[in-house]
Amino acid sequence: MNTIKAVFFDYDGTMTYDSTGIESICNYISQYMNINKDIFEKEYRKYVGDLIFGKTFHEDIWDELCAGLGMNIPIAFLFHSFNQTPIDHDMHDFVLKIKAKGYKTGLITGNFSDRVVYLKQKFDLNKYFDIFAVSGELGYGKQTEKIFFHALEQLGIQPDESVFIDNQNENLLIPRKIGMRVIYFCNEKRDMAHLVGNLQKYGVEI
Repeated sequence: MNTIKAVFFDYDGTMTYDSTGIESICNYISQYMNINKDIFEKEYRKYVGDLIFGKTFHEDIWDELCAGLGMNIPIAFLFHSFNQTPIDHDMHDFVLKIKAKGYKTGLITGNFSDRVVYLKQKFDLNKYFDIFAVSGELGYGKQTEKIFFHALEQLGIQPDESVFIDNQNENLLIPRKIGMRVIYFCNEKRDMAHLVGNLQKYGVEI
């Protein structure tokens, strides 16, 4: 068993309070535009598949989305939703604590490339993470081994020298299969003591 050299984190649901980025976007826009959330989300999800893998961008689909809803939503509200992402400051501080112990850190996320660009600037994510593996930039997500190997290669480490933390169990199947250590983090309970205990079981000093 190799010594752990890096800890990888999911973004939404792990570093934030909402379980997904889609939830954060839909919550904000439906509230501030006074739209039924289910109606907005149903229309929005028509484009999510292409957005999440970088085949298109929000600015390209926004007019069509608004037409489908039968209303004009200024795209500024989309960027406001990025700005209002409910981040967990304690978790961000925890990442810095891990880095201070000498571990590398990375973000592996199924996410829209334009949103991650915004979040990097808004929340200074480069301070927390050494590398980023983003589905919207790579064209593939956590449903394949490639995104995990991409992250590992950026740090020059082997799968069993890393831990990956995610709030969705299905996202842990492939990293576990390739030899990464994995930890499920419940975004509702947000049990940091449980997270710390699991990391320590893998030999991570906290």
